[in-house]
Amino acid sequence: MPLYKSLTIDADTRVLVWKNTETLDELRAATQLKELCQNRLESMKSEQHQKGFLGVRMLLQHAGYTDFDLFYDDKGKPHLTDGRNISITHSYAFSAIIISSRQIGIDMEMQRPKVVLIADKFVGNEFGFLNKENASEYLRMLIIIWGVKEAVYKMISRPGMSFKQNIEVFPFTAESGEGETAFDFEGVKATVPFYFMELEGFTLVYCLGI
Repeated sequence: MPLYKSLTIDADTRVLVWKNTETLDELRAATQLKELCQNRLESMKSEQHQKGFLGVRMLLQHAGYTDFDLFYDDKGKPHLTDGRNISITHSYAFSAIIISSRQIGIDMEMQRPKVVLIADKFVGNEFGFLNKENASEYLRMLIIIWGVKEAVYKMISRPGMSFKQNIEVFPFTAESGEGETAFDFEGVKATVPFYFMELEGFTLVYCLGI
């Protein structure tokens, strides 16, 4: 399938989304992997994970890169060899990346009811503006908040950061498409904007740092 969605955030920042409708063999044939990543792909037991992994490589190619331009630091954070920042996510049939010279983070989540059962693990002050009486809106909002905190975690990439204690999402609405979030951990503190959209039962969230 062609590129599912491409967003130009500014002159320096792009979000790309791929929907994995190809067969695994088609994706393999369309991408070239360095040996380390080829070994990693072959170690994956789930075809779904393999497709997500290769979907990210298809997006890299659309952005003018290849697997050989991508590397990970000792904290597991991805980087590009030209010095630009990249954040990666994949969930079921979707893969997505964001590329910028700014600090960035991206996450994509399926809108699943089970998030309600674990809300206490990642929601703190946000309960103050959530409406539990409206079940569908409550679920949508929880998924967005979870995605925001995942995106912030990826952007900061500091082990030990607590979603509940160190990251706060300020009041927003499910129709706004944007909001603000703040983080404070080990001397790293800032308030940054986030943006979100819903795609076929999934929620895509990305954060933009400095």
